[in-house]
Parts: sequence; C-alpha cells; structure tokens
Amino acid sequence: MLSRRLLLAGATLLPLAPGHASATPADVAAAIQALTKGAPLHPGRVKLDIPLLVENGNAVAMTVAVADPLPPAERVLSLHVFAQANPLPNVIHAFFGPRSAAPRLSTRIRLATSQTVIAVAACADGTFWTDNIELLVTLAACIDEI
Repeated sequence: MLSRRLLLAGATLLPLAPGHASATPADVAAAIQALTKGAPLHPGRVKLDIPLLVENGNAVAMTVAVADPLPPAERVLSLHVFAQANPLPNVIHAFFGPRSAAPRLSTRIRLATSQTVIAVAACADGTFWTDNIELLVTLAACIDEI
C-alpha cells in the first residue's frame, strides 16, 4: 500500500520535472572566461579533430592535440573541450604534468544536438590557444525522454 502511494506521489510530480536544458553560447563564453581569467584566445597550436557530420550524438569520436613540440617554458598544462548546446558544456578537462608525453587525448563524447565544439589549450607561459568546429548532429544525445 505504501509503495503504491509513493508511486502515485511521484507520478503527480512528473509533469513538474524540468525539460531539456542546454547551455548557451554565453554560458560557454563565461566558462572559457573563467578558465583564461581574461587572457586572449589565440587560434592555432591546438587541433580539434571531430567529424563535421555526426550520425549519432551518443558516441562521437574526438581527438584534441598540440602537434608541435613546445619548449618547457611554453608546454601545455591542460586541454579543455566545451560543447555549446550540451546540458553541461564543460565536456573534458585534461591536465598534463612536466613529464607527460605529447599533449593529446582521444575519446568519445556525447553531443546533445548540432553545435559548435571548442577546444582550448592552456600553456605554461600563460597563453591560451583554441580551435573550434561547427558540426551537424542528425540523432541527438544527452536528452532523456520520460
């Protein structure tokens, strides 16, 4: 009897559950601003490799790398990836120590819909490098149907 009451109480609250929320470009800009602390973003050095046309947003292959070896004073400290239309736009943060190999990461991410994906590399000299790709997702992910 008690479990039936809990089920009915949950069913009455179900319509009040929030809908699909996604970040806005302003949210991503604010997250990048918090990362860079006002330092300018420079295009180049970092390379984002992700398909321009994605059939299924549930598992999108992605590689972020800095190809050129940098002097120790300019080495890459971290790589960050942001997706402008995902519910949580901070997709990846990877940190590299002084003995790390080449700053490169390959993984799969989920994408909610067609959007711009932005990669940012933070270097030891305080510079920030960026690359971005605008892509088309035909089958969205990050959306839970009720």
